[in-house]
Amino acid sequence: MDFELSEDQRAFADTARQFAQAELAPHAAQWDAEAIFPREAIAKAGELGFCGLYAPESIGGLALPRLDATLVFEELAAVDPSTTAFITIHNMATWMLGTWGQDEVRATWGEALTSGQKLASYCLTEPGSGSDAASIKTRAELVGGEYVINGGKAFISGAGATDVLVLMARTGDGQSGAAGISAFAVPADAAGIHYGKKEEKMGWNSQPTRQISFDNVRIPANHLLGREGEGFKIAMKGLDGGRINIATCSVGAAQGALGHAQRYMQERKQFGKPIASFQALQFKLADMATELVAARQMVRLAAAKLDAGARDASTYCAMAKRFATDAGFNIVNEALQLHGGYGYIREYPLERLLRDARVHQILEGTNEIMRVIIGRRMLDGDAPDVIR
Repeated sequence: MDFELSEDQRAFADTARQFAQAELAPHAAQWDAEAIFPREAIAKAGELGFCGLYAPESIGGLALPRLDATLVFEELAAVDPSTTAFITIHNMATWMLGTWGQDEVRATWGEALTSGQKLASYCLTEPGSGSDAASIKTRAELVGGEYVINGGKAFISGAGATDVLVLMARTGDGQSGAAGISAFAVPADAAGIHYGKKEEKMGWNSQPTRQISFDNVRIPANHLLGREGEGFKIAMKGLDGGRINIATCSVGAAQGALGHAQRYMQERKQFGKPIASFQALQFKLADMATELVAARQMVRLAAAKLDAGARDASTYCAMAKRFATDAGFNIVNEALQLHGGYGYIREYPLERLLRDARVHQILEGTNEIMRVIIGRRMLDGDAPDVIR
């Protein structure tokens, strides 16, 4: 077992770090304060391949392992978790379209998405269907050579500012459950699509969040991704990777916060000496660093399991998401505490990192649902010997 990164992996991380410092760091606070969606910066990320990190090469993606993608996302999130989180969502939707899309859809959208010239939103959650994703009610009915879509989605990142929607809708009857869900690529400007008001959020302010309603929206039948009834399977495959992505954003936010805290402790003086000289604060920094390394290694383990197609990859992804998002938020919170009153004001980035990291414990499946997934697996007879 080799925990060291390869030369190529280090190069990806270094490139992402340089990009984050040059293109995100100077603007992240303004994007947050003014709720600006930085399409131009995201397009520049696309020029480096960051908008199609694990999308198929056939649509211009890099087809990287999920482990390698975490290295890029962590470096970006250390500066701007909100913008990075949107980039991860775009990567997930682009991978779905590139993996399951039919030829015409892939030709129309593929390279535009992997290059960052066009952007994608992922539409699963509904106003009455969050953790229980199999109960979605948005319907898609095949009429002639078209699907007619009716229903609504909620909490959609990028909604109203993106170009294509990867949508989960019910094609089976109301009792069909997960087996009746299908996936579609829907042009974001199709007739009958209406966007709600931009939600005012605690964090993630550099990406818009809106509800979307679908009123007799018509799309060609070839916009179906995969086959009818495969949508829930596609969604769950996407969420395994999505959970790693969001966990990585928490690791990145924590890494950024730890760096700020370490520098501040050496600069800030109280009682005639730097606060770094106080052992109680040294212990706090030690615990933060230990938790961060543990979270990072758990995320990388889950990514490696997903890359290998391991039987229990979903369990490891749930574990990584639960642990890293909880630990990441706590580390950022401790870093803010070390800054005292300065951590609470917007002149310093700690309060923004804290607000952005908080939602990671909710989305891509709440951490309570992660415990349900893990707990059910751990009740299987072989689990204590297999899940290690």
